[in-house]
Amino acid sequence: MSGLADAFAAARREGRAAFLAYLTAGDPDADTTAALARALERAGADVLELGVPFTDPIADGPVLQRAASRALAAGTTLPRVFEIARRIRRETRLALLLFTYLNPLHRRGIARAAGEAKAAGFDAVLVTDLPPEEAPEISATLRAGGLATVFLVSPTSPAARMRAAARLSSGFLYVVSRPGTTGARTSLPRDLAATVRRARRAAGDLPIAIGFGISTPESARQAARLADGVVVGSALVAAAERAGPDRDRSVERLARELAGACRRGEP
Repeated sequence: MSGLADAFAAARREGRAAFLAYLTAGDPDADTTAALARALERAGADVLELGVPFTDPIADGPVLQRAASRALAAGTTLPRVFEIARRIRRETRLALLLFTYLNPLHRRGIARAAGEAKAAGFDAVLVTDLPPEEAPEISATLRAGGLATVFLVSPTSPAARMRAAARLSSGFLYVVSRPGTTGARTSLPRDLAATVRRARRAAGDLPIAIGFGISTPESARQAARLADGVVVGSALVAAAERAGPDRDRSVERLARELAGACRRGEP
């Protein structure tokens, strides 16, 4: 089993949803990213989504756009992301998911990037702007490189697109809680349960994780009752941004609350 599959299996055995945390690699530097990864592991995270900073992050809200800008200003490139991942792999047991736009992979070469990502310790890859209709060849190349693949579906995805995304996904199916960009929200949409039911029909035995908009223990608790995994990104990045030098403790404190909320026995 891959580290990603192991993470979901362990969470399932323990009666909880897996906790997937997101960081932008190199924000504001490599040392900070590694330190935050260690803090997330201490807090109970199972999977780290490590984002590749990109100049045109159309899927990201203001918090992650600022994170990408800081990382790019620090000189973070795709090869640098792989260096950071190797360090995190040495220092933690987190499963690693490469969260990227298509352009950086194309510039590197899909097969080359897949091989380098695997060698760096990544278990899976999610390409945010790669629709299922255009993905079969790229997805096959990534899987041939030893990486699991993850695709996104949303409340507006018709059944055919959900089935296509599920067929191409070998790690988990990522359910976007609401249309739009990433970013913390105060509540989850009322139709999320219906969206997850549709996604499960498409996914079969494939794990499902919910992301986009989860920022509080209460929203994490709601998502954990519906899905196999809960993804939190902007809230953690914002906590680090606000805390400055105290970012490790601030992120660990929030992540610990979120991880606790993923336990389905919690009231």
